[in-house]
Amino acid sequence: MVPLDAERPSLVELRVLEGANLYFPRAAVKLTLDISTLLALPDAAAREVGQSLGLAAARPGSAGTGLRQRFALRVVVAVVRRVARESGTSRLAVRSRPTTELHRTVVAFPWRHRDRAQALGHAVAGVLDALPAEDVNAVVAAAAALVRRSELGDAPGARRPHVPVVAVTGTNGKTTTSRMVARMGRCAGLVVGWSSTDGVYIDGELVEPGDYSGPSGAARVLDDPRVRLAVTETARGGILLRGLGVVHNDVSVVTNVSADHLGQQGIDTVDQLAEVKAVVTRVTRARGWVVLNGDDPRTFAMRLGLTANVCVFSRDPESPALRKVLDEGGRAVTLIDGDITVLEPRVEPDPLVPVVDVPMTLAGLSHVNVENALAAVGAGLGVGLPRAAVVDGLRSFRPGPEDNPGRMNVYELNGVTVVVDLAHNEAGVAALLEVLRGLGGLHASVRLVMGTPGDRTDEIIRAVGEMAARGADQVVIGHKEHYLRGRDADELAELLQEGAAAVGVHDVPVHATELAGLQALVDQAVPGDVIGVMCHAERGEIAAWLGSAGATADGPDEIRAKVLAAAAP
Repeated sequence: MVPLDAERPSLVELRVLEGANLYFPRAAVKLTLDISTLLALPDAAAREVGQSLGLAAARPGSAGTGLRQRFALRVVVAVVRRVARESGTSRLAVRSRPTTELHRTVVAFPWRHRDRAQALGHAVAGVLDALPAEDVNAVVAAAAALVRRSELGDAPGARRPHVPVVAVTGTNGKTTTSRMVARMGRCAGLVVGWSSTDGVYIDGELVEPGDYSGPSGAARVLDDPRVRLAVTETARGGILLRGLGVVHNDVSVVTNVSADHLGQQGIDTVDQLAEVKAVVTRVTRARGWVVLNGDDPRTFAMRLGLTANVCVFSRDPESPALRKVLDEGGRAVTLIDGDITVLEPRVEPDPLVPVVDVPMTLAGLSHVNVENALAAVGAGLGVGLPRAAVVDGLRSFRPGPEDNPGRMNVYELNGVTVVVDLAHNEAGVAALLEVLRGLGGLHASVRLVMGTPGDRTDEIIRAVGEMAARGADQVVIGHKEHYLRGRDADELAELLQEGAAAVGVHDVPVHATELAGLQALVDQAVPGDVIGVMCHAERGEIAAWLGSAGATADGPDEIRAKVLAAAAP
């Protein structure tokens, strides 16, 4: 086997993806390669390299151009196929992508044996390092010989499920939606395994704390013999870095796609991010269901080319997306006369429950949680749960810290309403501000502790500051020391302040922690005010402080009373 630490200047990264991924619906190796040498070759030398690899008709373009990058990408693909074929692997599928960096490209191929696949990746880089060569064929033959001599190694680690699996992804709403589906499963009497950013839960009990929204979380759930329904929260990072943890799912849910985590792992645009999220839909069984947000064009487009059944959700019963899917024989979940209602072709509408009776919607105030509830209904029915269990799950799942910690948790503190929410991007800020205004009414002051993790682009961080300052009457910054992710705290604060200044809000105070920001706003608030906290790092500390200060968690009745009072003339 080629040593993994062998010096390969062309090899930027070799990543082994255990399951379905951005490139293939099965395990793959992703190579990120430096193609500087090919970019710099004189035209005649580049043409000779292409001809040696069977690219006789290829036009390499001028050195250092975008056309040369595309030519280099074809050379890389040809090298992968030649080395694979000469080492004994025929008909290897290969996919490639240029990157925003001219001198780098990505190529991927599926694998069945880990060591042999890694040896192939290193051998390809070795061929590139040898170019231009007097005898390219000899270089390829030597690389193929190294691959032939390597050990086969283990098979991919993605689990083949023995129980139904619901996979939930999206930019916002993954955790709440997957929690609601898990509750529905438990209402049906099933032992539910749920993996998420908060940890792994089996039958409602936390068994592994931490972020398990990747393949390791899915494995932990599926390896438990008690589990009869698996619900896996599936994040972008896990898909890109390791692939999906399951070979297939029975239901996939995509809540939405918006700008977040751009500029990481080669994902620079929202369209590319949508392509990543769509991976979960491509491994849904043909008899299963794909549940999509009909109001998000990128998400709705994911239905194209699927063999699985399609269920679409929208708060608008007249949405063209609903009509389209129903005409195609699918299912829709929407609101009609204030009821969460299921629509199917040639069947009478089925109103399940008034939306105001679904606690997570905050008496219908939180539009994002209305959508999460609609998505959960589509998933619950799609995986075969009884209608009664779906309704019971909607009615019994509460917005407080016990059922949905860190997501729209509402507290009462000496007449001041405090809302703690994960809001971590522009869409999250908009959703939180909507709730804050809806709880406080026209004359209440809305105060907000804003902040965001450091692994966002400058533009997104400024936009968070701008949106927060525009929507709230007072904003402060609460630092998140453990979420700086490579940035300096002062840099993050400056970007948020720049965003606020763009809408005329200057001198935004900075506090060392989220809790310190909340305490400062509480000291200035008067009864009737509403305070929001964009909380990532200190959920436990904030809950403990609120409790010690005499705050109580609002239940559905208290929240409904506030919503009605705020809406009164």
